[in-house]
Amino acid sequence: MTKAPTVEDVARVAGVSRQTVSNVVNTPGIVREATRLRVEAAIAELGYRPHAAARRLRTRRSSTIGIHLDPYAGGIAGVVLDRFVHALTERASERDMRVLLYAARTAEEEIDRLGDLLEGGEVDAVVVTGTFHGDPRTGWLNERGLPFVSFGRPWGEDDVAAPAHLWVDVDGAAGTRAATEHLLAGGARRVAFLGWPAGSGTGDERERGWRESVGAAAGPRWVVEDNVALARDVLAEGLARDPEVDGIVCASDSLAIGAHLAAAVAGRADIPVIGFDNTPAAEALGLSSVEQLPERVASGALDLLMGESGTVVAPRPATAGAAHVLVEPRLVVR
Repeated sequence: MTKAPTVEDVARVAGVSRQTVSNVVNTPGIVREATRLRVEAAIAELGYRPHAAARRLRTRRSSTIGIHLDPYAGGIAGVVLDRFVHALTERASERDMRVLLYAARTAEEEIDRLGDLLEGGEVDAVVVTGTFHGDPRTGWLNERGLPFVSFGRPWGEDDVAAPAHLWVDVDGAAGTRAATEHLLAGGARRVAFLGWPAGSGTGDERERGWRESVGAAAGPRWVVEDNVALARDVLAEGLARDPEVDGIVCASDSLAIGAHLAAAVAGRADIPVIGFDNTPAAEALGLSSVEQLPERVASGALDLLMGESGTVVAPRPATAGAAHVLVEPRLVVR
């Protein structure tokens, strides 16, 4: 059996000391770029993998990132977060990090769970999901100094120039802007928006993209909770009141499916409907949708927490313009 390569083997091939190899593996930011690249090339050539358990004992780090697992709610809305968690786990593993899933039904319950994880030294960092205005979790984490990044912006006055913490998000306004422009380019003259009640940061951003691009072709703005049946009922009434609508942009695929069903029942199956999330359900129905690219979101979260090639948690400072990754989504036309 071939002997696994060691730190000494990497050091010999790269022409550096054992400590330099250790620095490249654990804290690459302190190593000169030319040296780091030489060591990384030697690691790749030899197929060297640090022993994770030994490193945890040596560094007193857990090499673990915690992330909240949302309660199962049925429907199709959780597909994007599921993809994100899978991608985060795969990409963290590539950096010799583990992902720990924990459950909580409320923000307060999550804070209690985070307290247990912090006290037990079970995680080096946390990824917070589903941020909202006045989110108590982020303030709690900041006060206790536990490194974290949120999937979802802080929703402050200016999250770019004055960030409250590290964050990664999908540019929802860019997504609905692309959807609206696609409908207008296809000849639509009255484009409606089907969204959630005002006050949802994510929903408001998606509505903003439609408003900024629809111009004189602005149709009604219909409001409904994220539910297929409710969306179908709202659209049935809305189309009856405003039969001139010839294009619909939606804040989610759940809403888009409801709109599609209502249009079909009304004999208006020709109305193009565009959703948001690009779920398998939308694909099966042949609906165009905005793809959030959760795999890029996962990579962005790890880059903020660990640097572009780091293998330990070393979060980027939350400074103006550098504390976030904003992923531009992609419109999938069907």
